Amino acid sequence: MPVITNIYDLKKIYARRVPRMFYDYTESGSWTEQTFSENISDFQQLKLRQRVAVDMTGRSTASTMVGQQVAMPVALAPVGLTGMQSADGEIKAARAAESFGVPYTLSTMSICSIEDVAAHTEAPFWMQLYMLKDNDFNDRLVERARAANCSALVLTLDLQILGQRHKDIRNGLSAPPKLTPKSIANLATKWGWGVEMLGTKRRFFGNIIGHAKGVSDPSSLSSWIAEQFDPALDWNKVARLKDVWGGKVILKGILDQEDAKMALKVGADAIIVSNHGGRQLDGALSSIKALPSIVEAVGDKIEVHMDGGIRSGQDVLKALALGAKGTYIGRSHIYGLGAMGQEGVRKSLELIHKELDISMALCGHKRVQDLNRNTLLIPKGFAGDWE
Repeated sequence: MPVITNIYDLKKIYARRVPRMFYDYTESGSWTEQTFSENISDFQQLKLRQRVAVDMTGRSTASTMVGQQVAMPVALAPVGLTGMQSADGEIKAARAAESFGVPYTLSTMSICSIEDVAAHTEAPFWMQLYMLKDNDFNDRLVERARAANCSALVLTLDLQILGQRHKDIRNGLSAPPKLTPKSIANLATKWGWGVEMLGTKRRFFGNIIGHAKGVSDPSSLSSWIAEQFDPALDWNKVARLKDVWGGKVILKGILDQEDAKMALKVGADAIIVSNHGGRQLDGALSSIKALPSIVEAVGDKIEVHMDGGIRSGQDVLKALALGAKGTYIGRSHIYGLGAMGQEGVRKSLELIHKELDISMALCGHKRVQDLNRNTLLIPKGFAGDWE
């Protein structure tokens, strides 16, 4: 067993085990990948203030996210095709999150269905929903989430139109992978992944096939997806779906103060500052740089969460210090899943928790609730001085 000290150790194993098209799906952004890269690199501009001669005993990372008790303010972000990274991947990730005490968010574009995950877990999970043209499908998905005892609905707002992701196009991304000479050559080197996949019946989009009208088999899926993202999405539709759900609602994809204020107006319980992991609008601000202005605009009225670029517990600490009440890890838990299955997801959480706990102590704090801007050394103009 290799020694694993950080998230990037898991990433190395992940890269060796998982077929190239699914690795590239995770490890890529849209167009030039500027925003994808800056989501990570912009964290490095923030420095930590070391404090000494401070009592570090009795520390706790426990907190709440939308009223739910969490072992640390970190949730597993929704990631499509998770069940292609490791057989039954969504079930494994949800179990790891449950055992650690953090929320798991299931993607609409998951391989395992809502019902699959609910049948294999005990703790309520969160359900992510894309705003699609098919209102009947949206409403039925909400009802399925309610029947599965999901405790929050995460509405993704930044995918009205699909951003161009060059690697996915070149790889001919599909689930399961299409057999071409290139993909066959790569799959031949991933025999461990292949053996696991042969052992599961879950290889297609479980929330869609058999549930969306006109989609009864994989051959009709791609055309349905291409037509379903709703370019006419507006805040009235968001408000309508919120009313249909009736429970906790988290709005994902907020980068602008005005959108944050609109989210507040429709009665969201929380917002996620996010640029879809750099996979939508390339050239947009990194999530960590967008966070301070959103917190300034609505942070005293609504719970602000942050997603994008988190690869360590120190990244979590920096986001919390800038005002986030919760954070999300997508790629970081996928590295663990692809590397070591359920154990790997838990390992990613353990790594981030340890880094958060130790760094918090060295900054002179005992509780994550005490983190604030004074915990950081923030360069002048960090969030931008825009005209």
